[in-house]
Amino acid sequence: MTSNPSASSGERLAAQLRGFGLPAVVVALVIVALGGLGGVFVLAWTHLSKTPWRDLGFVRPTSWVRTIAIGLVAGFAFKILMKALVMPLFGADPVNQAYHFLVGNRAALPGMIVTVIFLAGFGEETVFRGFLFERLGKLLGRGVGAKIAIVALTSALFGLVHLSDQGIDGAVQATITGLAFGTAFAIAGRIWTVMIAHIAFDLTAVAIIFRDLESFVAHLVFK
Repeated sequence: MTSNPSASSGERLAAQLRGFGLPAVVVALVIVALGGLGGVFVLAWTHLSKTPWRDLGFVRPTSWVRTIAIGLVAGFAFKILMKALVMPLFGADPVNQAYHFLVGNRAALPGMIVTVIFLAGFGEETVFRGFLFERLGKLLGRGVGAKIAIVALTSALFGLVHLSDQGIDGAVQATITGLAFGTAFAIAGRIWTVMIAHIAFDLTAVAIIFRDLESFVAHLVFK
């Protein structure tokens, strides 16, 4: 019987990518550094490493309607809560200066909506919840203590990648949302609701900015 060199090399590559040697570590660092763009590379990594999609939380919901509805409501409510109550407690600027250019800017709106859906919602959740939870789960284990550590670590990284373009306020908000989304994902083990909630959260933020309602919402509780 003759061996199949291409099959053997494919298995070796898959084993390397599933492990924690230098190649796997480099790939993981590149994916995290790319943020939302890294979601595309996670899809390639999942295929090449022969990792089951369910290990990243991509499990078919029992009801798409229920999943979408819960995600939309949760994301919208969470954004209003963050803007009106949580971020003011941290002394955050009521106006997101990084995206203030969106106020009344119809030309920029379509591109921002696409960015929110694909890079933020799909890309960031695929990287920071799906991929990193799988990798760190294999490394640290699946116990309660390990899950708490994974939620904390991924949330800190999520905040860090938002620091350069959104400043300290954006990093704080991203860390808190990372804790919320990460906790929900750690409990449920399914990514779709969290992903939809993330999209709804960001779309709500875009709508508030576009309508120039940031200061109004930020002062709903604290005048």
